[in-house]
Amino acid sequence: MVSRGNTDSSKMRGMKEVEKYSAVDTNPLSLYVMHPFWNTIVKVFPTWLAPNLITFSGFLLVVFNFLLMAYFDPDFYASAPGHKHVPDWVWIVVGILNFVAYTLDGVDGKQARRTNSSTPLGELFDHGLDSWSCVYFVVTVYSIFGRGSTGVSVFVLYLLLWVVLFSFILSHWEKYNTGILFLPWGYDISQVTISFVYIVTAVVGVEAWYEPFLFNFLYRDLFTSMIIGCALCVTLPMSLLNFFRSYKNNTLKHNSVYEAVVPLFSPCLLFILSTAWILWSPSDILELHPRVFYFMVGTAFANSTCQLIVCQMSSTRCPTLNWLLVPLFLVVLVVNLGVASYVESILLYTLTTAFTLAHIHYGVRVVKQLSSHFQIYPFSLRKPNSD
Repeated sequence: MVSRGNTDSSKMRGMKEVEKYSAVDTNPLSLYVMHPFWNTIVKVFPTWLAPNLITFSGFLLVVFNFLLMAYFDPDFYASAPGHKHVPDWVWIVVGILNFVAYTLDGVDGKQARRTNSSTPLGELFDHGLDSWSCVYFVVTVYSIFGRGSTGVSVFVLYLLLWVVLFSFILSHWEKYNTGILFLPWGYDISQVTISFVYIVTAVVGVEAWYEPFLFNFLYRDLFTSMIIGCALCVTLPMSLLNFFRSYKNNTLKHNSVYEAVVPLFSPCLLFILSTAWILWSPSDILELHPRVFYFMVGTAFANSTCQLIVCQMSSTRCPTLNWLLVPLFLVVLVVNLGVASYVESILLYTLTTAFTLAHIHYGVRVVKQLSSHFQIYPFSLRKPNSD
């Protein structure tokens, strides 16, 4: 693990030669439906409104949905037969806010180009917050089916969460190696579909998802199959194809295999450690506190992804190991030895709090450094020297 101070300063120096943001979006839904829609919506925003403020507002809506659903469905049993269901108005609110958040995520870049205020800080804000939104989005969607006889087990949802997380970081791993961000097709499709499903749930009730979709194929099975199928049949093949094309064109930024896969070390280790904790847990920690465990994993993942994004922008080497994995390793070790089984829940909550504070601290520090380096305000289009 390298020195944090030296790493930050070297990355800020690298920002002077930051590459121009390059992204490729080939999704037909995005190109022919959403982009024309966003081009119309962005005209509603005043030209003094900072793009980062739009990005952050969309993120807060996703967090609000997560907290709202946590209140009405804390343990993911609300959609199971015989339990008190989530009120219909909550599904409507969540569906509308999810689509609004998705829209804001689509127009922030257009607002930046419209106001001539595109900066690396905007790229970090956009994709950094997206990386943290993954866990909020997936866990909120889980409440549609929940667990129980008609739902999905908490461990299956844990694995599905990792499918989404790895699909997300795969795109940024591509950019780290090719210099181009190939936007995944699954994102737009999932956002539009889930926003619609939320509204439909309010109309037909969660009981409608108990029925088979086709023959004995349940909707929960369709939900699982779509996530896995999109990752294995679309996201992964396209990522490997883009990487291979860059290799054939001799445009890869890293020549050795080791350097090319370094960004995947920390996420893979996080998966191994968190899975080991689940399997070795004496109190069955995932069954006891699924929402908190998901959030802990998603936050640690977001921190590693944000470090990768900073390295992309500054053309610096991605850290081999995220220091957040050290306390996680110690907790897993203690739990496996059986010396702290009676305080396992306390360890989980403590670790989750520490990860959250550390991630927020990292984000605030990087935003301050970027703002100072480029002499801009994060949430205003005014320049510091114009005050």
